[in-house]
Amino acid sequence: MKRIIFGLIILFLLIWGLKSCLHADIPETEQPPVSVIDETHQIIPPPPQKNVTIDGVDYLQSQAPVGKFGGTFIASTIGEGPKTFNPFNSRDNISSLMSDIMYDGLLTTNPYTGEVIPKLAKSFEVNGSEYIIELRRGLKWSDGKPITADDVVFTWRDIVFAGVGNTSVRDSIVIDGELPTVAKIDDYTVKFTTPKPFAPFLRMLSNPIAPKHVFEAAVKKGNAYFDTFLSTNADPKTFVTSGAFRIQEYIPAQRVTFVRNPDYYVINTKDEKLPYLDKLVYLIVGDLNNEVLKFEAKELDIIGLQGANVARFKTLEPHSDFTVYNLGPNTGTMYLTMNLNNRKNEDGKFYVEPKKQIWFRNRNFRRAVDYAIDRDNMVFNIANGLGEPLFTAESLNSIFLNKNLKPYHKDLAKSRELLKQEGFYWDKKDRLFDKYNNRVEFDLYTNAGNTEREAIGVMVKQDLEDLGMKVNFKPVEFNSLVNKLANTLDWDMVIMGLTGSPLEPNSGKNVWHSRGTLHMFNQRLEKDKKDDRFDWEKRLDEIYDKGALAIDFNERKKYYDEYQQIAYDEKPFIYIYSPIVITAIRDKFKNVFPTTLGGATHNIEEIYIDKEGRK
Repeated sequence: MKRIIFGLIILFLLIWGLKSCLHADIPETEQPPVSVIDETHQIIPPPPQKNVTIDGVDYLQSQAPVGKFGGTFIASTIGEGPKTFNPFNSRDNISSLMSDIMYDGLLTTNPYTGEVIPKLAKSFEVNGSEYIIELRRGLKWSDGKPITADDVVFTWRDIVFAGVGNTSVRDSIVIDGELPTVAKIDDYTVKFTTPKPFAPFLRMLSNPIAPKHVFEAAVKKGNAYFDTFLSTNADPKTFVTSGAFRIQEYIPAQRVTFVRNPDYYVINTKDEKLPYLDKLVYLIVGDLNNEVLKFEAKELDIIGLQGANVARFKTLEPHSDFTVYNLGPNTGTMYLTMNLNNRKNEDGKFYVEPKKQIWFRNRNFRRAVDYAIDRDNMVFNIANGLGEPLFTAESLNSIFLNKNLKPYHKDLAKSRELLKQEGFYWDKKDRLFDKYNNRVEFDLYTNAGNTEREAIGVMVKQDLEDLGMKVNFKPVEFNSLVNKLANTLDWDMVIMGLTGSPLEPNSGKNVWHSRGTLHMFNQRLEKDKKDDRFDWEKRLDEIYDKGALAIDFNERKKYYDEYQQIAYDEKPFIYIYSPIVITAIRDKFKNVFPTTLGGATHNIEEIYIDKEGRK
């Protein structure tokens, strides 16, 4: 018994020690978050990369310590693997990750400071509504053809602005009903012009650039063909890319293998072309438990740790071949949402049963669900204390976080009071009925394989059943779930997560704008022309239209504070908690500089293997 108690004390101290870093990681100023590592592993990032021209080629020179060439880095993904390799069709995190490896954008975000810096571009200049981009000269696609202004103009004019593929980027840059324009000045200079000064646009230029000579034919064949272009069935040998790694093979449900691009434009201080690694492999591991087993079996070189595993890994760390890093609060959000849709499908049937429409579209019903959820219990039992309850639409480390929105605890008495106000009642068995005598019963979905979300689903089910509701919890395969959310719209409630930017709320426009492709709580399909928005949806549309046009930070923050207030009051999303991002990486890898903004491998081209391996 003494051993058990001692073990629990050690576990508590480990969790408390990690959790104590959380609040220190939240920026108290309006400056972007910088490199965030806990005090156990202080890391000094390298100096900024430099532009260096050699024999007419404009390279980007890494200032990180010179490493050794060779070796393989093995990472993992959960679920079923990527859905596409086309960066302009990607609608899921895994597909986007694969695309980011293969295709670079004009600009990117400095992972240490949050500022916008050049990537494919050598430099950029902003004059009001004009953005002049100078491309690096001498860069090549992986098939040897030059990367020029023609590729940039084609990408933005014929793919993004034309609404080909996933329209999220286009939807985020519509300004008073107009899109920006792009023009070629010369072979290595382009000019973008926005209808008005538009604060988020510069960050949008991180969007990948496509090789015109490869993508043009696919675009001309129409959207139906483009939706299948560079699918997971395509031959990787035909892919023409610009990133540090090229895809070598994809074996469904097993792995994606990338090999180094020998002609990448980032070099080290010895003018040797990076990346150092020969291969980058992503194993498709199915679920989080399998991921842990593979890391422990040394089949993986990196793992993102869920709260339940952190204390054990911290205990093992001093005697292991890995280091555990605390990257601070997750920059995304995790939430529960209900289907507020009251429209009909093409067969004339409602997407959502009419009785459920009445429940879900009622604000007090949503608030009752919100008060019934025990976030504190979830943080303690699922995240092992390594997180914070979340009540806001912006992540806890967002520079736009509305700090006036106060947290609260589970309150079933409050939930019951809200439901009574709307005519709900309980029978002798404490089962909940609406005023029309319908038993309150619905389905709750999440993506199978994500054990954290599955655990949240189990606890939400119990919390809501404590309120007398009958909840049918159904984890389903991710593709099937996405189809329900985006196409068939036949779902009741879902637990999901969204990535986000702590630097730019406009990245969430496709979530909050009523015509956004991720406006999932009241998703409108193209055929839905009727304006049936809630009043608060109309105001959210106005906020996102006006907020992006405000250049001054304080002026912008007023708009984004208001959108968070609306989300807090109306509960279209019921936020759950914000976990701390904990990552373990093998010690044999050097030039590892994890940050909140960039994650653990943002500088994958600089990472190398030192076979000595020890700390």
